[in-house]
Amino acid sequence: MDASPQITALIAEWRAGNEQAFDQLYVLVYDELRKLASGYLRRERSGHTLQTTALVNEAYLKLQNHGDWLPENRLHFFGVAARVMRQILIDHARARAQEKRGGGAAFVSLERLSLDEALSFSDEKSAALLALDEALQQLSARDRRKGQVVELRFFGGLTIEETASLLGTSFNTVVRDWEMARAWLYRYLQGGTIAN
Repeated sequence: MDASPQITALIAEWRAGNEQAFDQLYVLVYDELRKLASGYLRRERSGHTLQTTALVNEAYLKLQNHGDWLPENRLHFFGVAARVMRQILIDHARARAQEKRGGGAAFVSLERLSLDEALSFSDEKSAALLALDEALQQLSARDRRKGQVVELRFFGGLTIEETASLLGTSFNTVVRDWEMARAWLYRYLQGGTIAN
């Protein structure tokens, strides 16, 4: 059964000021959030101290206490949830890098890897995640929409169609942005020169 209409209704109630609607929404989307969190954690190093449930619960608290945002629809909700989970993992990786190395993440060479493989390291996943986050921030500063496409597709797990719908753009634009962003990030992560 498709829960999308119920999710949309609860989002509308939440936007209208019904605080209990968020708790009902969370129960309804919990399994999808777990899938999203599980996808993130599969890219993390083995032995990661965060577990799927802990990541979902921490994201719930951040979403609930982030009073200055209200999702417009289901896709927007999952886009923001993906961003929140990514930020939790980035913060965790930064703390780990500071703890292990006395501060700062080491440079990670991704010469032989595609963007999709960028987070498949075993011992260097935290450093790879930090490098990818830095690259994504640089890309977003240059081209916000391409940064959003990467965040929604790579980190959020959204399809091209869902990404286009959420960003209010065409399927072909998302395909072009996705390909160009992947190439840009790949060059950046290799330490290549990036033209303005």
